[in-house]
Amino acid sequence: MFCPFCKHPDSRVIDSRTNEDGGAIRRRRQCPECQRRFTTVETTLLLIVKKSGVAEPFSRSKVINGVRKACQGRPVNEDDLAVLAQRVEDTLRASGAAEIPAHEVGLAVLPHLRELDEVAYLRFASVYRSFESLEDFEGEIAVLRANHNLSTKTATSK
Repeated sequence: MFCPFCKHPDSRVIDSRTNEDGGAIRRRRQCPECQRRFTTVETTLLLIVKKSGVAEPFSRSKVINGVRKACQGRPVNEDDLAVLAQRVEDTLRASGAAEIPAHEVGLAVLPHLRELDEVAYLRFASVYRSFESLEDFEGEIAVLRANHNLSTKTATSK
């Protein structure tokens, strides 16, 4: 790490702390040459690789904007969308890969959106999975009903 003051090519770490969500490390450093102190923030980079091969940093706001359209008119607020985007990012980071295909982002959205709102999930899934017929919707609704009935039976048996 170059000193921002004298450009010395080395520095000594005095203190390290993680931020609230553990996504970044704040380091306090001191230059051995000029003795001045400075702070750095280290974060891991999660790259999304588009179909064209272009890679760009993961953006929660892009996830929120994409899901917001599916949630129009539904009882879903901005805090819910922010939590969903955080969960999607956590899911993608848990894979351990530094580069994720864009298609995987949509797949990571689906289970979290299903928990949030089933109608919004159907809207998102219909576009994301390119539903072409009424049968596509009926099949997905059947899966939702089966999962709903399964969770209802589990809740009543406890």
